Amino acid sequence: MNLVLDASVIVKVYIPEELSEKADSVLEKIGRERVSLIAPDLIYPETGNVLWKKTRLKELKASEVQEIADAIQTIPFIIIPSKSVIQLAINIGMAYDITVYDAAYVSVAQIFEATFITADKKLVNALCKSDLKDSIEWLGDVL
Repeated sequence: MNLVLDASVIVKVYIPEELSEKADSVLEKIGRERVSLIAPDLIYPETGNVLWKKTRLKELKASEVQEIADAIQTIPFIIIPSKSVIQLAINIGMAYDITVYDAAYVSVAQIFEATFITADKKLVNALCKSDLKDSIEWLGDVL
């Protein structure tokens, strides 16, 4: 089984917020079962950007950010270069009116026949009636 997780899921593992328990259970499942985690290389700058925002809002200290960033780097992702999915991501982005950043995750899920799990309900709603609906799942619906 292949899973694609985006930054919205990964940060919830390390920062307590809505759906954090679900994010924890997804990562625990990966540890127990034969699951491959796949992500475009932009997973790292995107999670870094979330951490940066949290420091600007005084929700995290710099030392906490460093600790979380180090932990994220230990997650056993199979990293896919954005360059290899950019054309598909642009096409998906234009077809479904989603950002190319989000479409890169969707593209990776499509290429690797994976399920893309996101905490971004708006993104899920944008694709829920499309031919991509079976490859995306909202974190809140994960069992």
